[in-house]
Amino acid sequence: MIVLALDTTTRAGSAAVLRDDVVLAERTGDPSLTHGERLPRELISVLGDAAVRIEDVELFAVAAGPGSFTGLRVGIAAIQGLAMATGRRVVPVSTLDALARAAVNAHRPIAVWMDAQRGEVFAALYAPGGREVLEAAQSSSPDAVLDEWSRSVDLRTAVFIGDGAERYRDRIAVLEGGGLDEPRVISAPALAGVIGRIAAGAPELAVLPHAIVPIYVRKSDAEIARARRAARD
Repeated sequence: MIVLALDTTTRAGSAAVLRDDVVLAERTGDPSLTHGERLPRELISVLGDAAVRIEDVELFAVAAGPGSFTGLRVGIAAIQGLAMATGRRVVPVSTLDALARAAVNAHRPIAVWMDAQRGEVFAALYAPGGREVLEAAQSSSPDAVLDEWSRSVDLRTAVFIGDGAERYRDRIAVLEGGGLDEPRVISAPALAGVIGRIAAGAPELAVLPHAIVPIYVRKSDAEIARARRAARD
């Protein structure tokens, strides 16, 4: 099965083409340009790298969030257009799930932190296999997340991944001990390949293009502003 996968939840993002769970080609985007400026050119380029035509793609996969609101909308719209044009379905994949799969290890819980701006992180905690969710997705300050999670998990044994973990490395550094010789914070790789593998392994989760539902975790700035105005009225 040929899969075309796209991630636009971060400024750089990535695109990949896979045959089943084997990545044929993967490209990281140019963060100096917006996703709107780069798509669909990046998708055409990665298809060329893999020597695959758009007509050959049997399944599409897209990061459904959380992440940049604008990036999410652009990426989902691009994949929706291609899927509708080719009559294919799409597997929406949680960016948090993809990051957890990228950090799979034998024995350490996986803490996924994405930079949510405003001093917050999009966060979820997973079992070592990267599939079982121990703490559901939330958007909060790093300190609040650590306080809440530490009530049920020994975070000194956890590995942290994501640009939020890198940005707030100093908060994580206070988790001393745990007997770890391995890095506590690891850098996030390009995610399109991981997203494609998740989709290839679960094609039954594919939906019609119009049925993709973005995963926002928190309200948009516009929704927050409307709520504030309503509270004042």
